[in-house]
Formats: sequence, structure tokens, C-alpha cells
Amino acid sequence: MNTEMFVDAIRRHVRDPAIQDTLDKLQSPPGRRVSPEKKARSGWYKGLSEQDAAYVASVVADAVDEAVFGLFAVLDGSRVIDDGRFELVHVGGQRALLNDPEKIGLNEVFNATE
Repeated sequence: MNTEMFVDAIRRHVRDPAIQDTLDKLQSPPGRRVSPEKKARSGWYKGLSEQDAAYVASVVADAVDEAVFGLFAVLDGSRVIDDGRFELVHVGGQRALLNDPEKIGLNEVFNATE
């Protein structure tokens, strides 16, 4: 695995499902005891026009993208959360450093592949 493959996997297995799961839960909140707030949001969402629902989906996608970008920025070291540095290593057939500070950053790869 390399940096590009990792970013692509995060996009497919984290980003895209987070967007879809959020929209699905807006459409139909799960559980037996759905809170009044979630019921109200679902009612509001279901009452939106197609265009307005598309805007909501776009905002959800933007929010998820910002969160993923922020996590990648922390892993890359461009957003510092303490005085150390993170090393993201994939251990498979070979050991691969995915956030090598000498190479393109995870957040840059993520932005480049949108």
C-alpha cells in the first residue's frame, strides 16, 4: 500500500459511507426510541425539494471532507496537536510509511483526488 492507495481506501471506506449513512439517517432515523430532535430533522429533510435536499447532501459531503482533510493534516504534521510527530505505517507484504514528511502529504493527495 502507498499513500495514494491509502487515501483512496479512506475515501471509499470512510468518507463515502459517512456521507451516505448521514443522509440515510436523515431520511429514516434508526432505532426504536428515536429522539424527538432526530424525528423533527427527518421530517424537515423529507419535506425538502429535490434541489434543497441536494444542497443538504452537498453540505454533508463538504463537512465530511473537512473532517477527513483535518485528520490527514494532523497525521501529516501540518496541523499540530502536540509536540510530537505521527508516523502512519502500513504493515503488509512490506512495511510502508504512508505519511512520509519528505513526500506529498495525505491531505494534498486527498484534495488532488476529489
